[in-house]
Amino acid sequence: MGDKLVIVESPAKAKTIQKYLGKGYRVVASMGHVRDLPKNGLAIDVEHDFAPEYEVTKQKVVSELRQAIKQADEVYLATDPDREGEAIAWHITQAAGIPRKKPVHRVVFQEITRPAVQAAIANPRTINGHLVDAQQARRVLDRLVGYRLSPLLWDKVKRGLSAGRVQSVAVRLLAEREDDIEAFQAVEYWTIEVDLRKEETNGTRNGKEQTNIFRAVLVERGGQKLDKFAIANQEQAQAIVDDLDNATYRVHSITRKDRRRSPAPPFTTSTLQQEAGRKLGFSAKKTMKLAQDLYEGVDIGGSEGTVGLITYMRTDSTSVSQEAQQEARRVISERYGDEYLPEKPPVYKARARVPRKRTRPSARPA
Repeated sequence: MGDKLVIVESPAKAKTIQKYLGKGYRVVASMGHVRDLPKNGLAIDVEHDFAPEYEVTKQKVVSELRQAIKQADEVYLATDPDREGEAIAWHITQAAGIPRKKPVHRVVFQEITRPAVQAAIANPRTINGHLVDAQQARRVLDRLVGYRLSPLLWDKVKRGLSAGRVQSVAVRLLAEREDDIEAFQAVEYWTIEVDLRKEETNGTRNGKEQTNIFRAVLVERGGQKLDKFAIANQEQAQAIVDDLDNATYRVHSITRKDRRRSPAPPFTTSTLQQEAGRKLGFSAKKTMKLAQDLYEGVDIGGSEGTVGLITYMRTDSTSVSQEAQQEARRVISERYGDEYLPEKPPVYKARARVPRKRTRPSARPA
């Protein structure tokens, strides 16, 4: 009796999943896509419903998969849980020529942990044709736009330029934004600020006397509120500063408010890349490479060995599994106490996409 064959995309992932499934299962890697459009020629039949003409790109891998499938009783396609992974699963069935009588299952998991992998194997489904079609449509559009528009750019603009389904739209957005910047009319305005210090000191720190200094901004003059452009030039600003020369200041009133700040929602693909770029200076490519490694598994030592440390990172969803929430609540309770534990786990909703009206920023002298 043969093993149950599980096909994933990468060797690192295969190693981790093999450990979770144990005997009776054999986990192998497809090394990503096994078929694609040939590099030469359009390879799209535009006269017959834009049918793509694929070729096997990894002959050795496909031969090894065929042999492994032949020896297995059942096949589990465990490629990534997105449209690209769904298409890879479908391409494997087409390239490897799996016999019709052999059971083929599609399994997906959002995290590479023992419970998630075992639950996915226990609850397989069929390949989602809609996701496969979505991926094929993307690939066909890439080819049509790139192969049809690039030569036009070479002829009309400059040799060596390229066009793309995403690239060309992004270039247009950049061009339109540059037009906005060129058309921008700067408006001068000034603000009046003063640094104030309490008369009494606030003790010493590291042998140095500490003082309380805070910044105040002029928002009203002569009983009238000052809007953003009220002080239009340096002469007006200097006149106000001269009036305030040798002035005394006092605190008229203090308002205290309690503010509640909710934790940020879990990362999506875009927010992960933005935060990694802003705080760590990572490129999007580096961020996704590191995230892929964390998803596929890292050897954390001890008895656990290689463990997937994050959920699947290519997503727009902010939902969190109940298992992960309960584990987080247990850790918070044990380490920090119940006073830091919310009454119930937070639920995050997807952001509604509302068109934003463009506003032009105003210039301020440095």
